[in-house]
Amino acid sequence: MKLPSPQAVLFDLDGTLADTAPDLAGAVNQLRIARGLQSVDYALLRPVASAGARGLIGAAFGITPQDDDYPVLRDEFLKRYETSIAVHSRLFDGIPELLGSLQKKGIAWGIVTNKVTQLTNLLVPQIGLDHAACVVCGDTTAYPKPHPAPLLEAAKRIGILPEHCWYVGDDLRDIQAGRAAGMKTVAAGWGYCGDVLPATWDADVLLESPRQLSELLG
Repeated sequence: MKLPSPQAVLFDLDGTLADTAPDLAGAVNQLRIARGLQSVDYALLRPVASAGARGLIGAAFGITPQDDDYPVLRDEFLKRYETSIAVHSRLFDGIPELLGSLQKKGIAWGIVTNKVTQLTNLLVPQIGLDHAACVVCGDTTAYPKPHPAPLLEAAKRIGILPEHCWYVGDDLRDIQAGRAAGMKTVAAGWGYCGDVLPATWDADVLLESPRQLSELLG
């Protein structure tokens, strides 16, 4: 599908711009080890990394936010993650070149993540993303994705109408939020993608690498 050229491209963070799963998985496995349990295979944790504490604790302990034990595990997980947030986390191959190309073209780019502000502000400068035009976090607005509020806030901050923005993400809720905000949506097939196939997300475009996004932008 040929999309109209954007004036801005907004990105999810975990699993889209940056491969943060190793540090997220490490933190949740530290929880298990502290409780005398064996580590969970990384291959089982990686697909749920975009879902943050909810997804990782669910995969590692088999509980949900509705369980009584969840708040304690979540708080300890976040503390452990905060102390090792950028040990192994890196930008995906092709992302630095993609962002450089956007800047050369005069296309603004920003970050819209469900990660809370405290953790985002720690991570972003350590992985070289502190030149984003805007950073909107999961607690910036009243509602996180898949609600469109964070994406609309990002468009407002960079001064570009939502219909002139693309939103790129590796989770179904990213595409749902982008559609609800009136943006063109790009499914990042190189990311974690959860347990629902990206081909079923109804994104405007499904891509397998940042290089393909660079090519799409011309």
